[in-house]
Amino acid sequence: MTKIKFKNLLLEIRELLKSKATVKAKGSIQKFVSTEGKIYGVRTPILNSLATRFKDGGFELVESLWQSGSYEEKMLAIKILGKICKNNPEKSLKLIKKFSKEIENWAICDTLATQGIRGIAKIKQREILALSQDLIKSKNLWQRRFALVLLINFKDDKKLKRKIKEIINLVKNDQKYYVRKAIKWLKIQ
Repeated sequence: MTKIKFKNLLLEIRELLKSKATVKAKGSIQKFVSTEGKIYGVRTPILNSLATRFKDGGFELVESLWQSGSYEEKMLAIKILGKICKNNPEKSLKLIKKFSKEIENWAICDTLATQGIRGIAKIKQREILALSQDLIKSKNLWQRRFALVLLINFKDDKKLKRKIKEIINLVKNDQKYYVRKAIKWLKIQ
């Protein structure tokens, strides 16, 4: 794709986000998702539809949308990544690692750790578990939560039960609300 076509694609997406935004949706996002970036006010079903429509923009579009800093553009980047991650699992994992350093709220965190990676979770299981083990030690609250939410992709795998418990045990005394909530979400019997 030429630079001009790509720039026009980004402009088209931003205009669509502006046109689909509502004050009610923006208020809802502001209430439930504490985020520092720009918020358009676009509901999730619309983002899902846009992800399907623009998935052919590929990894370049994912990276550009992520870099924008807006809540919906980041969510759209993750949703597109989830649709194309099987095309290049190594590149997808590299982007996920990069994005994990820039998470600023639970919604981005959880969407990246589930929808963004689900398509490659089985084939990149070893690498994802290693990422979880690495990030669980982070001083960054969102990376610790991300490390836990990544494990949801393997929660029902009886062979990994012990490994998941080991990772959870590393933060079992963490006092941060969003880490505690992820631990409860993951509860393994």
